Amino acid sequence: MALIKKVNGISPLIGEDCFLADNATVVGDVVMGNKCSVWFNAVIRGDVHSIKIGNNVNIQDGAIIHCTYKKAPVNIGDNVSIAHNAIVHGCTIESNVLVGMGAILMDDVYVEENSLIAAGAVVSKGTRIKSGEVWAGVPAKKIKDIDASLLDGEINRISSSYNMYASWYGNETE
Repeated sequence: MALIKKVNGISPLIGEDCFLADNATVVGDVVMGNKCSVWFNAVIRGDVHSIKIGNNVNIQDGAIIHCTYKKAPVNIGDNVSIAHNAIVHGCTIESNVLVGMGAILMDDVYVEENSLIAAGAVVSKGTRIKSGEVWAGVPAKKIKDIDASLLDGEINRISSSYNMYASWYGNETE
């Protein structure tokens, strides 16, 4: 069973139809919407500020969601994929966004809707990524505008697929 822990008297609020892997960790001031999934070894740590997560969000294996004490909360919209080993720290991500594997988003980053952060990208503190942009590199920079095939073929496909994957786990214990 996932570790769901109260911190400073505040317990996480988990929406309906969510999947939390056995060793996922969700602590403190976290509000998660419906049909979300938090995968193996992922950590959502709302101990120093609030974390708000919309509906249909998947936080994949080894990802870390955290904040900066009294300065930078995390806000994540709907239909967002935070890929394996990504770090989302003290920033805002609007809806329909893919954060690639191993990407790092620093404090005060703002990602507008329908955007993609490539695998391994490091998005520097205070960066604003406009709607429909693709960013990559270290430090991350805009490399192109998103097209319909990338929006449907990656962002929407991955988000939908994780609902299907979560359904495979059901309530089995073995």
